[in-house]
Amino acid sequence: MSNKNIYNFTVGELIKILQQYPKDMPVVVSGYENGYENFYHPFVKKVKHMPENPYYDGLFQLDDNGADALLLEREVRND
Repeated sequence: MSNKNIYNFTVGELIKILQQYPKDMPVVVSGYENGYENFYHPFVKKVKHMPENPYYDGLFQLDDNGADALLLEREVRND
């Protein structure tokens, strides 16, 4: 098995966190470019669906008048 210390969450830990939120709450992830990253602790923000955005700007944007969604935001590395 891989070293747990390099991952922010296990499946069990994530399930425990997700059980705190409504089952019908949308989930979105941050992204751009390729590869995969760990993610920060999930949090709720209001987002607006913006299908006209180019792929690199994402299908959803933060918007105070948008709908609540659970965000899985990728960990940002500065190396």
